[in-house]
Amino acid sequence: MKQLSSGKLGLFTALATLMVLAGCSSDTAESSDTAEGPEEIRLDYAYYSPTSLVLKEFGWAEEEFEEDGIDVSWTLSHGSNKALEFLNSNSVDFGSSAGAAALMSKANGAPIKNVYIYSQPEWTALVKSADSDIDSIGDLEGKQVAATLGTDPYIFLLRAMAEEGLSQDDVEIVNVQHSDGATTLNNGGVDAWAGLDPHMARLEVDSGAELFYRNTDFNTYGFLNVREEFAEEYPEHVGRVIEVYEKAREWIQENPEEAAEILMEEAQIDRAVAEKQLERNDFSNPVPGADHHESVSEAGRILQDSDAIGADIDVEQLTDDLIDPSFAEGTIESSN
Repeated sequence: MKQLSSGKLGLFTALATLMVLAGCSSDTAESSDTAEGPEEIRLDYAYYSPTSLVLKEFGWAEEEFEEDGIDVSWTLSHGSNKALEFLNSNSVDFGSSAGAAALMSKANGAPIKNVYIYSQPEWTALVKSADSDIDSIGDLEGKQVAATLGTDPYIFLLRAMAEEGLSQDDVEIVNVQHSDGATTLNNGGVDAWAGLDPHMARLEVDSGAELFYRNTDFNTYGFLNVREEFAEEYPEHVGRVIEVYEKAREWIQENPEEAAEILMEEAQIDRAVAEKQLERNDFSNPVPGADHHESVSEAGRILQDSDAIGADIDVEQLTDDLIDPSFAEGTIESSN
């Protein structure tokens, strides 16, 4: 084999070194670009979360991340159970649910954190048809009650019955999705329904259904949850999502009639139904705090008593692990 001269060998070695360094530099730049942010942020929207509907309507999330080249996609959640399924299966990065439903999901191993409160709703109550003779919780014994397992209406039903000394074994719970529960009650397929807006408001307006048991304190808050992995990898982007949610929340407070119009069109409901639903939402307290912690932990104890979560679980610690106010505190305080 012909040998290179020392000069040529030195030149060859230098060129090779430069090529290796250039390759490393390219790899480093590519890695740095990837670390700056995700390629896509996946949000859910839900008819029970007017804030998400307004955010989706105006495209403020898309505007926020456009310059970064980050796409925004939307997935419809028909209930807390669906939102939490999407989070647990890594189908969305942010999901809208009731606080108690998020706690139950967390107890079952879902890697999620609550980072924002999109509303304090009275979105659930116990509903009967206009011609029903049910007057109280005690009248439910031995009856069929429609509810969506793993959601706030289901947990609301358990808490309401527990207050009257009844357990879930004293009724037959018919597990259907929220919209189907409304239809089933209206068709006489069940005796009562643990309702959810806007379906509950629609039954009130359209068929004269009555909310025979209401308790605002048993409604847990509207939680915006994020996958823990996303929050750990992209904390800045969690804050930016909260910023656009804040924009939507404040807009609703300033424009309730227009917000009702958006809800009406998106959920395909009458204006009177949309207005009734919005009236039952308080948008004034977006930072997770002591009130939210207390509400969710109380629901957790009922879930534990009914064997929906394990007896060995420390509910207080579980609630602490779920609720993380730091993102909202940093974002909202810095913007005020």
